This record gives sequence, structure tokens and C-alpha cells, in this order.
Amino acid sequence: MQLVIVESPAKAKTIEKYLGSDYRVLASYGHVRDLPARDGSVDPDQGFAMEWEAYADKGKQLKAIADEAKKADRLILATDPDREGEAISWHVQEVLKGRKALPAKVERVTFNAITKPAILTAMEHPRELDTDLIDAYRARRALDYLVGFTLSPVLWRKLPGAKSAGRVQSVALRLIVEREREIESFVTQEYWSVTADLEQDGTPFQARLVKWKGNKLDRLSIGDGKTAEAAKQSVEEGRFTVASVETKPATRNPPPPFTTSTLQQEAARKLGFSASHTMRIAQALYEDGAITYMRTDGVQMDPSAIQAARKAVVDRYDGHYVPEKPRQYQTKAKNAQEAHEAIRPTDFGRDRAGSGDHGRLYDLIWKRALASQMASARLERTTIELEDATGSHALRATGQVVLFPGYLALYEEGRDDRVFSGGSGQQADAADDEDSKRLPKLSQGDVPAKKGVAAEQHFTQPPPRFSEASLVKRLEELGIGRPSTYASIIQVLKDRAYVRVEKNRFFAEESGRLLTAFLERFFEKYVNYDFTAELEEELDDVSGGRAGWQAVLDAFWRDFKPRTAEVMEQKPSEITAALDLFLESYLFPPRADGSDPRLCPTCGTGRLALRGGRFGAFVACSNYPDCKYTRRFAQPGGEGAESSEPELLGTDPETGLKVERKAGRFGPYIQLGEGKEAARASIPKDIDLDLEWALKLLKLPRTIGDHPESGKPITASIGRYGPYLAHDGKYARLHSTAEVFETGMNAAVVKLAEAAAGAGRPQRGSREPLKLLGKHPRTDAEIKLMDGRYGAYVTDGTTNATLPKTIDKDALTLEEAAQLIDARAAAAPAKGKGKKKAAPKKATAKKPAAKKKA
Repeated sequence: MQLVIVESPAKAKTIEKYLGSDYRVLASYGHVRDLPARDGSVDPDQGFAMEWEAYADKGKQLKAIADEAKKADRLILATDPDREGEAISWHVQEVLKGRKALPAKVERVTFNAITKPAILTAMEHPRELDTDLIDAYRARRALDYLVGFTLSPVLWRKLPGAKSAGRVQSVALRLIVEREREIESFVTQEYWSVTADLEQDGTPFQARLVKWKGNKLDRLSIGDGKTAEAAKQSVEEGRFTVASVETKPATRNPPPPFTTSTLQQEAARKLGFSASHTMRIAQALYEDGAITYMRTDGVQMDPSAIQAARKAVVDRYDGHYVPEKPRQYQTKAKNAQEAHEAIRPTDFGRDRAGSGDHGRLYDLIWKRALASQMASARLERTTIELEDATGSHALRATGQVVLFPGYLALYEEGRDDRVFSGGSGQQADAADDEDSKRLPKLSQGDVPAKKGVAAEQHFTQPPPRFSEASLVKRLEELGIGRPSTYASIIQVLKDRAYVRVEKNRFFAEESGRLLTAFLERFFEKYVNYDFTAELEEELDDVSGGRAGWQAVLDAFWRDFKPRTAEVMEQKPSEITAALDLFLESYLFPPRADGSDPRLCPTCGTGRLALRGGRFGAFVACSNYPDCKYTRRFAQPGGEGAESSEPELLGTDPETGLKVERKAGRFGPYIQLGEGKEAARASIPKDIDLDLEWALKLLKLPRTIGDHPESGKPITASIGRYGPYLAHDGKYARLHSTAEVFETGMNAAVVKLAEAAAGAGRPQRGSREPLKLLGKHPRTDAEIKLMDGRYGAYVTDGTTNATLPKTIDKDALTLEEAAQLIDARAAAAPAKGKGKKKAAPKKATAKKPAAKKKA
């Protein structure tokens, strides 16, 4: 019997069907083991020796593989044809070797598509495991582990609110934060355009003023309305004659078939898919046998696929749409072993695969691959110059005609937003718009009829925030990370709440901005774009057999370890003071009146500075506690910044009391009235606050009515974790603030029933854990995530530690939980200092909740 190991059950089922009864095909369900999440899993002092541990949930599957392997004559490792696939095969082999279940004959096969011909051909050409790819995997895994387990503890102790920092994720975050800074520092510039509406032989067209009073004009030359009106008058008074007509032929070649990164970019542009969603759908299409392997840097196609594509073009169009010779594309990837065939359909005769998102993504892949073998588009670009009688003023009209569509008949690549610099980006976009217009046939000496002249005001715009497509493109341009990792990198930034996504754009959150500032100040080298790109090249050299993995790790560790130790020795107050100076130009920009930007706007005598608190950084007055002025970290000082001064929204018509918007230490809130009797409510992020919204929020919770079965009330409100429904001690989550006020009785009953039937979390107060996180890395005690009366907390059975608001319980890691417990345990004895008898650790650990309530 011959045993074949692949990653997924879907893949296993298809391959077993093609191979027949002599083969037994099992799935490993991805990686079967990893570095344990505890100190010492990688030992730099022992040549970066690694301690691997099988995943707890893979025990049953590994036993099944081992049992079958003992009966097999031959083991065929047929995991994915990339570095991760090679690593999975290696892990399976090592586990079987440890269990003394490894067959005498072990071979590795790879195929780029799950089709019968590809699989049978691969089986005829087995090879050994690629040690270079395995070494590259080990180097990357060790590097990411060392960065995470060395840098993250520094963040937890020195930077309140920080969760983690990764080697590539931190650089991607820096890109987003730097774009945010560019937007904030951008100075809008006014400019005007003067255009004439002309007509020739009944065909209207438009021409732009490019010369006035003998001076050439660029896009920003006319900067005010008065000048624009004068220029407009000159055009209105002039008689413009065609001075020249220039026609140039142009050719547009099709783009190559998709690589991983270009697929992610185009799916984001045209389909609105996130990178992670694109990869999930592509994985399903690959396992269905519809497309070739979707993790690739390669742009070339197999010769047989090229011929099939050319035939499909002729069948769909005609011979004119196929170039004389097949098109050949060259990959930019330096590492040939990781550059596979491009992403393409396995059968060009199949123009549809699946429905919904699967069908839409397949359609995109099919069109792109087919278009890559089509003829170039032939265009004709025309530029017409018109001058008045004096030659002092000139107009220009540009247009473009498609003479032969070629590949454009099937596919046109999407475009990202232009990155504006002053007004140049807008000029480029405007030129593109003008080029796409059709022009009438004109000859030198013609005098088109003037139908009107317009002067329009414009303003330069800041660079656009990154979309997933433009972020992936920028990472690839810089050589940071690898295409197969982009989806997970972006997802980590979202999960850690370092960024938020609004209308498909990345916005840097406070925690992300602060983390980036910290890394730029104390670990500048390690978030440097060039350094990260060079390190990627070194790792590629390992997979190409051009460098030793231990040497690459040693060179990195020699500098990184001392730097982290140096920062760890500094006090949190010293870190905050250094960040205060580093961020001075952002937090305290110069004021228009020349006054001290650090002067407190409330007391007028204190000076503002960055401070660190339990839940993150904020700006406060030096006269605290006499002056309680504060503002959030990510709220720069300068014009338009919020202060602690309240904003009057209006008056409550029922009580006559003032309704004010105030800024607190933990964000903005609404207040009705004054003193102890005042009503307060937090402001959700998904509303545009006005008096009407404020009054609605202040009246929460809202009673929807009595439950038809229990007779007890159902209420809707907004809590720590967002909007929710409540009934008889049970809860159901709502998705938006609007639902709190719009949900009716029928919908509420259904939502509560669904939450009760499929609730993934115990009810509040339940002693069942939300999650078992694993054993404490230093004490081996089992750590559990619990839901208590005052929120989520972690416990090792002896010490309880409440989760700060800055830590998402759903994204909590074992090491983070262990650090919280260690910090709580270390702080507990100090509270009993000076007492005759210290309270037991367990009792001390349970008191914070009660103290917080008081």
C-alpha cells in the first residue's frame, strides 16, 4: 500500500479518486506542529535549536497517519508546492520518524494543479525533500518567533496598551501611519482651470488654456479667482485657430497572468475582496481543480496552457486577436525555487466555475490569463493646439481613439488611486481623462466655433489612504514580506485594532500610531524599509541555497538582542519622555498666533506633555491634579483639536437641561445636566452626533416590550462590547447603534433565540471558561479566559487578572495572558507591605473587582 499525505480533506478526496485503490490518501489539515508559545522554543546559544510541539488538536489525525504509515510500503508527501508545503511534509516525516512509523521509502511530489494529468505526471517524477526550502522555513519561523517573544514583553512593560509587534506587520503598520501623517500635514492649495467649449462640424469638444499672456501654464499656475476671470475674458475675446494637429500611434500590451499579489490587488479593486477572502476563495478553486496553485511569484504559463489560451482566443474572437508568437513573461522573483507557474485556469474551455464570489474570482482569473495571450491594443493619440491671432494665448485639446481593441475587448486592468504631490497627481488624472475623449477631425487653419468659456475652482487633495490593493502593491514594491503572507499580515493589523477599515480604506488607530512611534524611536532599524527588504532577500538566499539559515539568524540576533535589553532597562517614564520629544511636532504643532503650543488651554499656566496610563498614552497638563485637562494621544494639538472644554449640543425639551459633548480620558461622551445627578453616555463610533442622537443615547436602555413566552422585558442598549439585547439575564449582540433603536419585538425574539441556541460563549457569571488558553509558560498552570461580573479576566487558578480595555479578549494570546497574571501576582505582595499578616495570594487576587466597583 502507498500512503499519500496532502493538506486538506477536499484535496485528499479528489486525488484518491484519480490514483485508484492502490493508494491511501490522508489529509494533515495543514501544519501538524509548531514552536510552543513559551520562552526557550528557539535557543540562540545552541545554534538556534528549535523545540517543536505537535498541535493539541492534531493528535487524532497524527495517530491515523501513523497507523496507516506502519502498513505502507511507500510514503508520498504531496503537500503544496511552496515553502510552507515543503515544511508541512518535513514536519509529517519528523513526527512519523519519532513514532517509528516512517516507511522505508519516502518521496516528495508536487503538482501545480489538481487535475488527473498533473497528478499522474507528478507521481512519475518524485524527488527528495528540498532541504533549502525547509531551512528557509525554519529561518523565517525562528526569526518571527524571536522578534515576537523578545519585543512583545518590552511593549507590555514599557508601552501601555500595546499588544504585539511582528517583523513584517510593524513595517506594514508604519506605511499606514506615515500615510496618515502625510494627510494631516497636507496643505491644500487653490487653483483654477480655464476651459473653452468648442465645436467643429457638429462635434463638440473641450480645450484647456495652456498659455496666457505669452506664459506657459501648468495645473497650478492660476491660483485665485481674480486671475482666472481675467484669463477667461482673454479666451472669450480671442479668436482661436488650429495651429497644429499631432497624431501619434500608441500600443498597449496586456498584463501578465496573475501572481498572488496582483490577484489580491485586482480582486480588491474590482470585486471589493479583502486579501484574506481572496485567498480563501482561490484555495477553494484550486482544490476544486479549477485553477493552478494560487501562491506564486511566477508570471509564466506552461507551454501547453499557452497554446490552449491561444486556441480559446481564436474560438472566441478570430485570428487577428492572437499575436504571431506566444507571449512570454519573465518573473521578477529572484528565488527560482519559489517562483511557480502563474495563476491560471486549468482548462481555458471552462469559462465558469461555481457561483457567487467563487464564480466572480474565477471569471477574473480566466479573463486575465486569456488576455495575457491576446494581441496588443492599437491606439491613436491626438493633440491639437489652438492659438489666438496674437500668439499670446493658446488652448490644447487631447483625445484618444482605439483603432483595434486587442486584449481590451476582454479585459482592462484596474487602477489604484494616484498619490498626489501638490497638484501633480491631479494633473496626471486629468490628463488621463482628456486622453480618453474623442476629438473631431481638425486641420491646421480651422477655426472651431466657440460655445462658451468656464473658469473652475479646484483644490489639491492629500494622498489617499491605503486600500488593501494599494497597500499590497506598496509592500511588494518595497520588497517587504512575501505575497503569500500579505493576507495574514493585514489581518493581524485588523485583529490587534492597530488599524480600522472604513469604506475599504485603512485608518491608523491610536494604539497603532503609538506603537509605530515607539518602534521608530527605539527600534528604528527594524522598521526601516530597506533593512526589512534586505532581510527578505537574505531569507530568499537561504531557500535558494545561497546562504546558511543559522548565519542569517546570527547576524540579526547579534544586534537585536542587545537593543531590546537596553530598552528594557529604561523606566516607563523615560520612555514616555523620549516619545514626548520624538512626537513634539505632531502633538504640539506651532500655533498660528505664535504662542506656546504646549501651554494648557484650560488653566493657562501649565504645560502639556505626553503621559502614560494603564490604558494607553494621553496628553495632560503639568498642573494636574489642580488642572484636569487631558486629550487623547492621537488628537494633535493645534487648531481644530478637541480640548476638555464642553461643546453645547442643545437643550433637552423635557427637562430644560443642557446637553453637552465632553472629552474624557477614555474618549468623548455626552452629559445631561450637572453634578452627581447628571446623566452620561458614551458616543458610539458609527453615528454622526447631534442633539437628536444625544437624547436617544441618554435614554438607554430602551425597553422593546415583554417577551411573549416569559413575560419579562426585552431591552436594547450599548455596553462595553457594543450594542446588545438583554432578556432575563441572557444577551444577543446587535451589529450597529441604529439597531438599538430600530429592532422590534419579532426581530428581538428571533435574535435572542438564535443567540441562546448557538451561543459560543457562556452567559455572564458562568463559571465555564470562555477559552482554555494553555499552560503558563513558566509555571505550567492551566490558564483560562473567564467572563466575570466586571468583564473578562484570565486566571491560573491562583491569580486573577482583569483584561485591560486595550486587549481584545478574542485575540488574546497565551503569552499575553501569562504576562498579565505575572504582573498581577508581582503587584499583590506590595499591597500587603507593612501589615502583620499578608493575605493569601488567591484572596488578594480576587479583590480588584470589588475595589474597582467601589
